[in-house]
Amino acid sequence: MNEANGLGFNPQEMTHHTTGDWALRILLITLCISPLSRWRPLRNLIVYRRMTGLWSFAYVALHILSYLWLEKFFDWSEIGGDIVKRPYITVGMITFIALVPLAVTSTRRWIKRLGAARWQSLHRLIYLAALLAPLHFIMMRKGWQLEPRIYAIIALGLMAVRLLITLRKYSR
Repeated sequence: MNEANGLGFNPQEMTHHTTGDWALRILLITLCISPLSRWRPLRNLIVYRRMTGLWSFAYVALHILSYLWLEKFFDWSEIGGDIVKRPYITVGMITFIALVPLAVTSTRRWIKRLGAARWQSLHRLIYLAALLAPLHFIMMRKGWQLEPRIYAIIALGLMAVRLLITLRKYSR
């Protein structure tokens, strides 16, 4: 590792991987907030959900920007070729596209504009993103890697908890 900057021999790659790792971690933290806030001592945690979701999106945007700028130098034909040729990049771009409307419509004004029910339906895209992001990570890592699979297990566990909460709500 290059001691001068701590970013190793390939700072672009390190930047890209670090922003992606943190985007996924914060996305999963965001998904933890709703189930945890149902537990009485942590009820106030819900006020942080929007902020953590937006921080996750910020890291996703930095992750995409580092790919577009630092790795591909905004060469759109090469980027388009990568999206078509490399399935993990396709999955990553779909994940990003799913998160854009969530970030844009995260304000109270958008809740009023869309209506609470339509806004809530739109924001269910978070579940798609939460499944695709670990898939992107698994595909990108090639071969048997434990870390991406741990994130996938966490995401699937959070989806299971959400499903149980929903089923319990409708069984009453």
